Amino acid sequence: MNNTQHASDQPTRVIECAKVTRSYNEGPGKLTIFSDISLQVSAGETVAIVGTSGAGKTSLLNLLGGLDKPTSGSIAICGQDMHRLGEAARARFRNRYLGFVYQFHHLLPEFTARENVMMPCVLGGLSTREAKRRAEAMLSEVGLSPRLAHKPGELSGGERQRVAIARALVNEPECVLMDEPTGNLDDSTGESVHHLIESLRDQLGIAFVVVTHDMAMAKSLGRVLRLEHGQLAVQHPLD
Repeated sequence: MNNTQHASDQPTRVIECAKVTRSYNEGPGKLTIFSDISLQVSAGETVAIVGTSGAGKTSLLNLLGGLDKPTSGSIAICGQDMHRLGEAARARFRNRYLGFVYQFHHLLPEFTARENVMMPCVLGGLSTREAKRRAEAMLSEVGLSPRLAHKPGELSGGERQRVAIARALVNEPECVLMDEPTGNLDDSTGESVHHLIESLRDQLGIAFVVVTHDMAMAKSLGRVLRLEHGQLAVQHPLD
């Protein structure tokens, strides 16, 4: 499969991990974060990953996003093993097919909400005019049309996270990876972001992989997997 495959001929399976292991050298020994993990995520599916602090959830998300390489095993995003691409090609692929949302929004403080959301489009080679059109449309989707010209410091925590979500979605990715997207928000604001994720998934057919400590949110989103003792397993409803 080539790297410019169009959305119309994308495979249904957006993520496919096979026997993924991540280890680090630690002094004379080796620290294994997780081993032989397999995971499949289909288009339009939401998968929540839970587990104790230090279990490796963020490490796994970084592997799925091509920000780190597995020690062994394979990870395919839309049929492409990103780790077989050079650094520049991998960055282009990530910008086209993946979106990222973190606990802390990582918005650029000197730019407006509109300009922050435009960034992935501009980096992807779109004209400023088209980038602006897409950014305004996506900010409207997340309920922020009145706040286009506001900088992050002029927005509430929930609004900043909505801008971050709009930025993750503006290039119409196949999958959005979220690391504790409501972890830095109060309960009411976190609930609104949770409902926004559900709404955008249903409207746009985008897959979401959400790392969260919030079990109520995890169970309501869809399939729940627990990363524990280096293994990824289905979280049973009564657990």
